[in-house]
Amino acid sequence: MIAEMGMAYETVKLLYSKAAWEVDNGVRRTSTSAIAKAMGADLAMKCTTDAVQVFGGYGYTKEYPVEKLMRDAKLMQIYEGTSQIQRLVIAKNLLVRR
Repeated sequence: MIAEMGMAYETVKLLYSKAAWEVDNGVRRTSTSAIAKAMGADLAMKCTTDAVQVFGGYGYTKEYPVEKLMRDAKLMQIYEGTSQIQRLVIAKNLLVRR
């Protein structure tokens, strides 16, 4: 699980870097930033859920930070453009390009 968390982190970091590069270089592709945001939120939720499982029963207690991280990860999925809205942006851009 920890290896998968590391893989998810590196994947999202590359997506955000690509989106930032496109903005810096004047490339107008909103789908890249939408992919980065949706993927980042979804993988954050998966990683924090796995972290709670790794911690076992302690994962739900306020004694360890994973319970707050899991709540924060869920907020990323539903705040400022839900993951579903990001997926609509991605699909629209894919259909327009073809």
